[in-house]
Amino acid sequence: MPKRMTEDEVRDLARGILGFEDKAGVRSGVGQLTTFNQLGFSGFADKPDGWYLPNNHADVAMVLETKASYIPLGEKQVNEVLKNIEIVETQYPKVVGILYNGEDIRVFMNHEEVDTVKQLQRVEYYASLFTVDTIDKEHIYELTARINNCLHFDFGIKNLYHRMIFTACALVAKRYDALMVKGMDYSEFHNAILNCLNKELIRDKQQNRKLGILTDVFAKIEMNLDVSSEDAKQQQHVKDLIAEFIEWVTEISDCINSNAWRGEDVMGIFFNEFNRYKKKSEAGQVFTPEHITDFMYKILEVNKDDRVFDGCCGSGGFLVKAMANMIQEAGGVQTEKATQIKREQLYGIEFDKEIYALACANMLIHKDGKTNLEQMDSRTEEACKWIKKQKITKVLMNPPYERKYGCMTIVENMLDSVPVHTVCGFILPDKKLEKASKSQIKRILKNHRLTKIIKMPEDLFFGVGVTTSIFVFETGIPQGDNEIFGCYIETDGLETVKNKGRHDVRHRWPAIERYWVDSIKKLRDDKYGTAQWIKPSEHLSYQMPEKPFEVFEEDFRKTAMDYLMFQRGIDTKEFGDKLLSSAMYSSDINMSDDNVCISIKAGD
Repeated sequence: MPKRMTEDEVRDLARGILGFEDKAGVRSGVGQLTTFNQLGFSGFADKPDGWYLPNNHADVAMVLETKASYIPLGEKQVNEVLKNIEIVETQYPKVVGILYNGEDIRVFMNHEEVDTVKQLQRVEYYASLFTVDTIDKEHIYELTARINNCLHFDFGIKNLYHRMIFTACALVAKRYDALMVKGMDYSEFHNAILNCLNKELIRDKQQNRKLGILTDVFAKIEMNLDVSSEDAKQQQHVKDLIAEFIEWVTEISDCINSNAWRGEDVMGIFFNEFNRYKKKSEAGQVFTPEHITDFMYKILEVNKDDRVFDGCCGSGGFLVKAMANMIQEAGGVQTEKATQIKREQLYGIEFDKEIYALACANMLIHKDGKTNLEQMDSRTEEACKWIKKQKITKVLMNPPYERKYGCMTIVENMLDSVPVHTVCGFILPDKKLEKASKSQIKRILKNHRLTKIIKMPEDLFFGVGVTTSIFVFETGIPQGDNEIFGCYIETDGLETVKNKGRHDVRHRWPAIERYWVDSIKKLRDDKYGTAQWIKPSEHLSYQMPEKPFEVFEEDFRKTAMDYLMFQRGIDTKEFGDKLLSSAMYSSDINMSDDNVCISIKAGD
């Protein structure tokens, strides 16, 4: 049972957590003796428990109201903090009011209560509540398309992944403030990126030698453009291209570092846009749409304390999404928990060397998380031993589907290598478990339980030609006769946009996602009626309802007519053509607004 705290103890605790102390450009503190009048609010003798008052009155101000831990935060206490907010509003248009008793917290933006994390955070977190930055996704798509075209057609980088890695490394360099300015020649530009990568990886390479793959791959990227020509005109052309590239990368970098970033908004757009130029990767991988990475995070009920693993991490989409959501739940990037999440709670394996480099760059852009990425084969015993050391609590994966890449071997290895009761979600082709080796599936279900099969929209992986389901397992528990919950998400609301892939142009997905997350948690489907309980002895896939067999009178007549003509030796095709010709060209045709009347003449 937690220790009861007095109001003085709660106030002191809040001061330390919030950071309510005087600093440059801000008057801040806590206490019970200072009045609003003394703080510059003439005529108000009320005494706040804490205050944060920037010299710039356009910035966010804050007021703290504390109570002893045994006092619930009810209507009376809310009215006290609202009264103090109203006083501060006489000088500041943006005010955050915080009501806190050491255990519970209620937060108000001006007079409107807002939903925030349940633990008290630093002052920067509450100041960011008024930041309403939004990312212009359309603009990011335009920038990414320009970058791809520039690298492909102007620089002549033919390999798709090399274009992606080149851009990602430039973003890493920008993230770490490398000198990249207009007027650089190619050698200066290339060295600025490479030097930045080497500098930032020194410490991390001591923990993970394989991170050197990133600089190796970047250094070896080849292009057809003559970047070392001594011709003045050619040199200027190269400088102009580099200047444009730097401008575009800077704009994308600004979005990644804005308060609107939630993992998918920029990096998801960035990688999905590049991959749009190739329907399927050479490594047999299908990259997961960013809205599905978020969806799987939610249906597996991942939280800020989980240790998340992806055994075929690709460019790191699941890990970046998990990082963004976990950090948001923890209270933002300024918190100590955010640092812990990046350093200790995200793990990934990728076999393909170039894609591994891409994942490293992706994580580097966010300044951490990269030391827990490994370049190895998830089918091997070496990988299993590494995974067992990490104490994983959730698995989010979209493994390569083809048998030649060991899809089911990877799935089984992952299930066998994580602790008992770990929830694991895999995106796989609908019938993958039924087409796999019977002995292997028998072995998997002897040791682990398949709890859910969520059939995804038919057109989810646009252009790839595969229909998929999310298969959710709980490890270490035999299947036995336990039935599997199944449901079918017929649509995600996304539409195909010419030359841009599938997008939520009508903003339908958030509502669809909310419905299905709730439905899957409660194991029901009332609205669409697609829920089913599947017996593992009969099926290991979602069963689409069979269409009822129907016979119409026209079908009966056609069959009877075909039989009569067969008996009399009449060629049905020749007869049909003659009948159509007679009806069309030897008849009286009368047309009105709604009808066409054909009158066949007698004798025809």
